[in-house]
Amino acid sequence: MNMNMFEQFASPELLHTPTILLSILIPATLIHNKPKLLGNRMTTATSYLLKIIMMNMTNQLTPNGQKWCHVLTSLLLLILLSNLLGLLPYTFTPTSQLSMNMALAIPMWLATVMTGLTKKPSISLAHMLPEGSPTPLIPFMIMIETISLLMRPMALGVRLTANITAGHLLITMVGSATLNFMCTHITIGTLTLILLFLLMLLELAVACIQAYVFVLLIILYLQENT
Repeated sequence: MNMNMFEQFASPELLHTPTILLSILIPATLIHNKPKLLGNRMTTATSYLLKIIMMNMTNQLTPNGQKWCHVLTSLLLLILLSNLLGLLPYTFTPTSQLSMNMALAIPMWLATVMTGLTKKPSISLAHMLPEGSPTPLIPFMIMIETISLLMRPMALGVRLTANITAGHLLITMVGSATLNFMCTHITIGTLTLILLFLLMLLELAVACIQAYVFVLLIILYLQENT
């Protein structure tokens, strides 16, 4: 058992070298791994999943925004696999690190802003001032909207980090309680074991939902600028 519950979020080291880069690259190797057999169950399921994701994305984006579908799909699979791999025993969750999440959020958000300023500068700048704002409040409204725009990548990264971290902390606490109660109170230990199983199912759902929400928010930002 960990002496500190937050030790599970520390990057593991090999010969005093952080291995977080290897943890980040593992989902990428799973995505780009070419199957040896064509038309097997895995490729069929993957193609069906990608087809559903692409259709949902294209329904919300303009023709210019649909050019981002491949990038957004890769981002979704990367975050999803990172979240799911972190639920396995003796593994490290890259998406529990705020630095990685911000490294994903800031470039994507900045790319959507630059796309809007390049393709539709007048419409993008019009978002800074809500329609019908009183004249004396125009400077304050512009300032508030600018701050709101700059806080978007922070909200993306913090939301993903907080949800993944909270779920792992709950699993750690319930798992420790289950081990302690199994040696003293079998009935309470069984109840906490059932609770741990239900919490694992919930965390599986959270891992999938948070990956979808992350990409969905980027799609909404892109929708405003294309």
